[in-house]
Amino acid sequence: MNEDSRADRRSPVGEPVVRADPEVTGERAAEAVGFDPDDPDSVAEAAETVARFAAGDVGDEDNVLMLRGAAACAALVRGVGSYKAAAERAGDGVSVAFIRKWARVHDLPQAIRRQVAGGRIAPSAAKHVARLGGTDRYLLAWATIDGGLTVREVRSIASAVNDGSDVEAAVREAGFELGSLGVRLPLDTYVDLRRRASNRNLEPGALVAEALDGYFAGASE
Repeated sequence: MNEDSRADRRSPVGEPVVRADPEVTGERAAEAVGFDPDDPDSVAEAAETVARFAAGDVGDEDNVLMLRGAAACAALVRGVGSYKAAAERAGDGVSVAFIRKWARVHDLPQAIRRQVAGGRIAPSAAKHVARLGGTDRYLLAWATIDGGLTVREVRSIASAVNDGSDVEAAVREAGFELGSLGVRLPLDTYVDLRRRASNRNLEPGALVAEALDGYFAGASE
C-alpha cells in the first residue's frame, strides 16, 4: 500500500475536508463547521458540540451531523490533551468511551469518511470499522458497502479481528467474499474485456486487476 493510501489520518484535525465537499454533501457543504484544537474559542465550541452530540440531539440517520460530532470529539481531545480531560470539559453525561469511540471515527481515512458522509456506511457501522487499523479498516469498510453488511455483522467482524481472526475469514463467515465487486461497463468495453480475457485464458477479473495495477502505479492519489 503506498504512502497516500495509509489508514492513518493526515488532514488537519477538525478541518471539514469531507463535510465541506459539495460533491459529497451537496448543499449542506456550506454548513460545515471546523474545529481548531489550538484555538480556545474553537475548543469551547467543540466541547458544546460534543455535549449536544452525547445528549442524543443528532440522530444516526444524519450522517453529516454525526461526522461533525466526531470531528468535535477529536478536536476536543487534541485541545485539552486527553480523553479524560475531554470528557470532563464536555460535561456530565459524556463518557471517555463515547469520546474515544467517535474520535476514532474522525480519524478514519478520508476515503472511508466520504462513504459515511454519502450515506453508504452508517455512522453506527463506522464506529466498528474504526476499531480496526491499517488495511483492515479499508477491507471492512468496502465489505460493508459491497456485501450489504448490517451494523451487527460489522460489529461482529471487528470483534473477531480484534480477537485475532483474519479479516478475510471473518468477513467470509458473515457471508461475503472480499474482493468481489460488481461493475457496469459500456457494452463495447464489456465485449473487449471478455474477448481479451478469453484469448489469454484469463478470468475477466484477472485482466481488470492487471490493468488497474498498471493504472495505479502511474497515477497520483
